[in-house]
Amino acid sequence: MKNIYVTQPNMPPLEEFLPYLEKIWESKLLTNGGPFHQELEKKLAEYLGVEHLSLFTNGTIALVTALQALRITGEVITTPFSFVATAHSLLWNGIKPVFVDIDSESFNLDPDKIEAAITPQTTAILPVHVYGNPCDVQKIQKIADTYGLKVIYDAAHAFGVNYKDESLLKHGDLSILSFHATKVFNTFEGGAIICPDAKMKKRIDDLKNFGFADEVTVVAPGINGKMNEIQAAFGLLQLKHIEEAIDRRREIDARYRQHLSNVPGITCSSIEADTKYNYSYFPIMVEEGYSLSREELYEKLHQHGIYARRYFYPLITDFPMYRGIQSAKPGNLPVAKLIAERVLCLPIYPDLSKLEQQTIASIVRGD
Repeated sequence: MKNIYVTQPNMPPLEEFLPYLEKIWESKLLTNGGPFHQELEKKLAEYLGVEHLSLFTNGTIALVTALQALRITGEVITTPFSFVATAHSLLWNGIKPVFVDIDSESFNLDPDKIEAAITPQTTAILPVHVYGNPCDVQKIQKIADTYGLKVIYDAAHAFGVNYKDESLLKHGDLSILSFHATKVFNTFEGGAIICPDAKMKKRIDDLKNFGFADEVTVVAPGINGKMNEIQAAFGLLQLKHIEEAIDRRREIDARYRQHLSNVPGITCSSIEADTKYNYSYFPIMVEEGYSLSREELYEKLHQHGIYARRYFYPLITDFPMYRGIQSAKPGNLPVAKLIAERVLCLPIYPDLSKLEQQTIASIVRGD
């Protein structure tokens, strides 16, 4: 059997991509807001049900820029259970991350722990919709309003997720998407910032283009975060197939739940009725009562060419640039520590076959 990874990029047929490349070649417009870039911004905003969207070369630069766009300083409350880019974006802006424990069901920032972490230096909250599970956006917004804080959502996993019949991306002051090759929707590399009004979009667009407001005016020390035309063209092609891709992911998710429903010590994540998911990941918890430890199951799968991932292990707070922070101490983050030691994400992507999935499930069951 071929090697199976936790996710693989959605790759539409090559012959569908070639006309886009020919148009780029003929126009000689490679970047700086070309026609495919403009078209993708418009079509993504329509698909996602948001007003304003600014494309970026990747999600990390989008995070860094979002913090600058809102002029965030001082301290920002965030989660230890995420990809390191979440916290790195704070350090790149000279901001101190303050880590708060997570909820054991959603794996998201626990809103009941946020208020105790607020200090006079706190200016924002940076939660993550982990695996596309919606954060408790109402509670978080209520806290932010009470203390005068901004809310920036790292929505890297939440492309197309709807919560209570509206786009999850509408919550907070800004939301950031990743279009990395491993995401549900990808542009090879890429990302976006979702913002509420045209004025903020203009500021974000200036910042991602070195701070240029026009040909001769630089209004801020911006960065080069522009998405190029080839990325945008690939995104337009991806968008044509996105519903089919999500439907296939939904089917794979359902089969996993059926295959693993009665395995002692294996717990699948819960599904909320008021949420339309994108099925970006399939995490299981390897609990007490299972025949192997999480590490042993991880190695067993690898021995069969199945490259499951321990998302997210280690915790961000275990890395040397963070572990000296008081809020990063393990005793402050017991739930995050437990989840990180037990979680294992199984492969899920549209081209995963039923046979491959049955093989993965069989290994987990110990057949």
